Amino acid sequence: MAGHSKWANIQHRKGRQDEKRGKVWTRIVREIAVAARQGGPDLNANPRLRLAVDKAKAANMPADRIKYNIEKASGTLEGISYEEIRYEGYGIGGAAIIIDTMTDNRVRTVAEVRHAFSKYGGNMGTEGAVAFQFKHCGQLIYAPGTSEDKVMEVALDAGAEDVVTDDDGAIEVLTAPADFEKVRDALEAAGLKAEVAEVTMRPENTIALTGEDAQRMQKLLDVIEDLDDTQAVFHNASIEE
Repeated sequence: MAGHSKWANIQHRKGRQDEKRGKVWTRIVREIAVAARQGGPDLNANPRLRLAVDKAKAANMPADRIKYNIEKASGTLEGISYEEIRYEGYGIGGAAIIIDTMTDNRVRTVAEVRHAFSKYGGNMGTEGAVAFQFKHCGQLIYAPGTSEDKVMEVALDAGAEDVVTDDDGAIEVLTAPADFEKVRDALEAAGLKAEVAEVTMRPENTIALTGEDAQRMQKLLDVIEDLDDTQAVFHNASIEE
């Protein structure tokens, strides 16, 4: 099936993430800590921890540091206990925003998120305010020019839910969260390396923002991304550069 054009937005997002590499390891360490505490240190028995370790490797975190953080979290994390909290709200033009956080101080985090929304033109919503506009799924995205037939054959055989070809030629594979690793591994075994591979909150529809609205929305997203307790930000804005 055909989809909307998103390749430019993906490259834009990746570029901005690359500029913030200093925060990536901190977020990954938190994710490893929570995953190891909740599901144990055995990668084979803990899918969430496997995905966190994959992220760590992709971010070039040394193997000994990964091991250290798993072992530390499996015991005690030096008295620090992280809590996962999701916030929802609206950005410029009514665009939907979801913020996943990990925090050791709920009061601080909610105050910082609310301040970011109010100062930069958004509105903080209640739980469930915008989540229905997103689908929790595995997502793999392949660059324009990748063989659509090959991706579709391998992905569907491995259990993918859908393969979407966007207007600009990018190919998107969607899976149930539980099937993500299986489908990703099958595609990699077939020589197909995704530009983006993650379990995410994918917007069902997007809102196009241009000009000043696009700039204001990007500013709001940047501020939220830069909050110390932010782990991930999802939104349904298509931002024109």
